[in-house]
Amino acid sequence: MLTNENYFSPESNRTYMSVSQFKSFLDCEARTMAELNGEYHRTVTDALLVGSYVDAFFEGTLESFVSAHPEIVTKKGELKAQYRHADYIIQRVQRDKKFMQYMGGQKQKIFTGEICGVLFKSKIDSYHDGIMIVDLKVVRDFQLIYSPEKKQKLHFIDFWRYDIQGAVYREIVRQNTGKTLPFYLAAVTKEPEPDLELFWVPDDVLDAALEFVQSMVNRFQKIKSGELLPMPCGTCDYCRARKEIQRPVNYKSAYDFEVEDDG
Repeated sequence: MLTNENYFSPESNRTYMSVSQFKSFLDCEARTMAELNGEYHRTVTDALLVGSYVDAFFEGTLESFVSAHPEIVTKKGELKAQYRHADYIIQRVQRDKKFMQYMGGQKQKIFTGEICGVLFKSKIDSYHDGIMIVDLKVVRDFQLIYSPEKKQKLHFIDFWRYDIQGAVYREIVRQNTGKTLPFYLAAVTKEPEPDLELFWVPDDVLDAALEFVQSMVNRFQKIKSGELLPMPCGTCDYCRARKEIQRPVNYKSAYDFEVEDDG
C-alpha cells in the first residue's frame, strides 16, 4: 500500500508510473532509466526548492522540510533570501480567500489506478471529494514561454505539459470514485510582488492529453521492464556527460533553426 512515507521510494517508482516519471521519459528515456536504477541523480536547484518550500507549507510539513534541507539556511540560522521570499509568497496567497478555498481540500491525497494496463500513482495537492482536483504550482511568472519544438510561445500550462498531470489525475480519480472531476491549477509566481491565479484546464484539453498518455505509456513501460532499449535525447546533462564525438560537424548546421521573434 502506498503511503506518504513510501510514495517516492525506489520500489514504488519501479512498480508505478507517475506523471513526473512519464514526463521524464518524454524528455529523455536514457536519463530516466539511469535515475530509476540509481545510477544518476539530477541536481536540485534553488528554483525547485523554493517551489517545494511553498508546497511543504500547504502540506503542513514545512518544519521537517527545513530540517531536511539545511542548505536553505545561513550559518547564522536564518533563511536565505530566496526562501524568505518564499515566506512572502505564502503570506500573499493566504490573503486571497478564493485561492485558499481551492487549496483547502484533502492534502496529498494518494490514488492508484491503471492506464492501458500500466500501474499509475498520483498524489493530489488539494482533493475536494466529488467536487474538484487542485494542484499547486509556483512558477517564475505568467508570461508566455517560447517553445523551440513548437516554434511559438506557449502558456506555461502547455509548455510544462501540466495538461498531462490533469488528465492522469482526473482518470485515476474516476477509476476510484466513478466521478469525472474538473482540474484546476492554483498558481502563484516568484516575482518580487507575486501574482496569483486559479486556472481551469478544459475537459477537451484533458481528453487530448489522456489520449497522448495512452499512445506512449506502453513504450515507456517496456523500457522499464527491459523489453526495449531507452533512447538518449542527446541534449540533457546526463547525455552531454556521456557524449562521444563520432565525426566533425559543419558549424553552419547550428543555424538550422528558427530564432524567437521578440517583436
